[in-house]
Amino acid sequence: MAIKVTMPRLSDTMTEGTVATWLKKVGDKVSEGDILAEIETDKATMEFESFNEGTLLHIGIQAGETAPVDSLLAIIGNEGEDISALLAGGAAPAAEAPKADAPAAEAKTETAAPAKAAAELPKGVVVVTMPRLSDTMTEGTVATWLKKVGDAVAEGDILAEIETDKATMEFESFNAGTLLYIGIQEGNTAPVDSLLAIIGPAGTDISGIADNFTAGGAATASAPAAEETKAAAPAAAQATEAVAETSNGGRILASPLAKKIASDKGISLNQVKGSGENGRIVKSDIENFTPSAQAQTVASAPAAKQEATAPAAPKVFVPAGEVYTEEIKNSQMRKIIAKRLSESLFTAPHYNLVIEVSMDEAMQARAAINSVPDTKVSFNDMVIKACALALKKHPKINSTWKEDAIIINHHVNIGVAVAVEDGLVVPVLKFTDAMSLSQIGGSVRDLAGRAKNKKLGPQEMEGSTFTVSNLGMFGITEFNSIINQPNSAILSVGAIVEKPVVKNGQIVVGNTMMLSLACDHRTIDGATGAQFLQTLKQYIESPVTMLA
Repeated sequence: MAIKVTMPRLSDTMTEGTVATWLKKVGDKVSEGDILAEIETDKATMEFESFNEGTLLHIGIQAGETAPVDSLLAIIGNEGEDISALLAGGAAPAAEAPKADAPAAEAKTETAAPAKAAAELPKGVVVVTMPRLSDTMTEGTVATWLKKVGDAVAEGDILAEIETDKATMEFESFNAGTLLYIGIQEGNTAPVDSLLAIIGPAGTDISGIADNFTAGGAATASAPAAEETKAAAPAAAQATEAVAETSNGGRILASPLAKKIASDKGISLNQVKGSGENGRIVKSDIENFTPSAQAQTVASAPAAKQEATAPAAPKVFVPAGEVYTEEIKNSQMRKIIAKRLSESLFTAPHYNLVIEVSMDEAMQARAAINSVPDTKVSFNDMVIKACALALKKHPKINSTWKEDAIIINHHVNIGVAVAVEDGLVVPVLKFTDAMSLSQIGGSVRDLAGRAKNKKLGPQEMEGSTFTVSNLGMFGITEFNSIINQPNSAILSVGAIVEKPVVKNGQIVVGNTMMLSLACDHRTIDGATGAQFLQTLKQYIESPVTMLA
């Protein structure tokens, strides 16, 4: 069945987009994950991939044209399928029904449902849906609500922090009014376009709007979920009131996510000290909570008393302990990491090449560079610079595999793997070969710092042509990485090790480092990868050549 593809919202502030280039034309076959077009947002030009497969039947926005978010971008379906109903605004193609007139009537009815729901909205009331904050986002998790029901909202205010598959991002309001309803509670996950909130004039009656929204087909939540939300409304209202009061009123201030985790772990909220506003208990308070010795003593008192009154009997010694497991819900980032790395490992034929490089001259060069005031360069910065220069000499390493061609990238954008709390992100240094060592060092520190604070934008993690992963700071001497597709290779950097080496026929103390290059055999032959490593070794062992 034919599917409408709409102009995506590729950034949190995007309201319209311009199609820079179409990479598919009408009649082309489209697979899930294929890049349909390059779309220019208010922040960057980004690749837009297809989430469906079939044949591209229609292009709604031509290259160079600008259109609002959710405008008809394209239609994908079966080859030769009748899409006249979709082009006319219907919900299903006419070819699906046996009668010619019936589909048009059904399409008209289905289209009218959301329109009717929208028409019945009270004046000034706006339905806010789960935004699509990255090009690969299909669902989001509300990490924190920064507004609560009843709060005044101005245009530009931050409503909530939403966790996507790449980062936790602030979501700002494009409307002004009062927050009348919250559709997705903290810690809950919902698909893009699900009902997130309702904003309107204070005191507006919004009863039934959430149900109409779901019935109109704009959200993907199921009917049982809507009933559960409706049934939980009194409890939610009560919880909101509890948060609004102070702890002096006998209430326990805690976020819904903190309450859920505490309940799962069997922790009493009375024992937890909150670190949030007005002593509010948040997620981290529960995760870091350790039962006090006093609580253990009180709990064991009745048992001790019972033992004292019971007749003495020999007991078999059993070590104290308990069977304890913990279930950690997978974050959006962890799900995407699992999906992408599995796809990479099982679709790209990996092989690894390992080389040992001498670091004696690199250590001397780094010490000399860092003696300059306000200059700080790491060994990782030197490796990145050496990779950028070596890639210019061996462009086949800097390539991307496609079914019908190999794309050679003559620009060098190096991704730097950064470990964060929830997994791994890869911020990208654009045009790395044109950067100096100090510029690379400053950029890496900035990107890594913001990555760990989940403040990177999606556009800062896209467009890499090669990746560097360094575990040397953890004492790992050698390891192999999984290729970060669509790259064709990734370099794994180990720790610098002091050990005996042979120089000029003599055994002396030297410093060496292991480098492992994982290659996609579809694009890189073994000899090509080996030649790249030889060039890389020359740059690292003689750093002065990187300044030429």
